[in-house]
Amino acid sequence: MAGEETPIAAMSFEAALAELEAVVTRLERSDVPLEESLSLFARGAALRDHCEEKLKAAEARVTEITQGLDGALRSRPVEIP
Repeated sequence: MAGEETPIAAMSFEAALAELEAVVTRLERSDVPLEESLSLFARGAALRDHCEEKLKAAEARVTEITQGLDGALRSRPVEIP
């Protein structure tokens, strides 16, 4: 990837996902040199892990703030597809 890369830890979920999609697109091309492919693969794996962490944090927040029909707040797990 050319230029300076944004530190993954500082990226929003949306930014990390967009970059991950760009990495996958580049890896799918057959004209990317091996060393660049390895670098892209490593960045893609780190981006995937970051996105998974962000999704788990969002799931935990949803679990904490689920409200029942009577208006009382309850905690219950919510599966995010």
